Amino acid sequence: MTGRYRLPAYGTVHVMKRTTVYFPDELKARLEAEAKRRGTTEAQIVRGAVDKETRRPRPGGGIILGDSEGMTARNLDDYLEGFGED
Repeated sequence: MTGRYRLPAYGTVHVMKRTTVYFPDELKARLEAEAKRRGTTEAQIVRGAVDKETRRPRPGGGIILGDSEGMTARNLDDYLEGFGED
């Protein structure tokens, strides 16, 4: 088992790295309240949020900046003229 150590009588202990995160007062208060509401730890909520955020697929590409000389929606038909006629 990668990342885990099995104790014979006590179950599974996950091997984790410790880190420090600083939160603004309002966000920390919301985290505390949410942990209490769920009956879990603040750390578990943070781990879940980071896991979800880092697994989410990201759209490719992005905004292309530059001047509009060249191919644009206005002259797309000119650029595609003859395409696929072979």
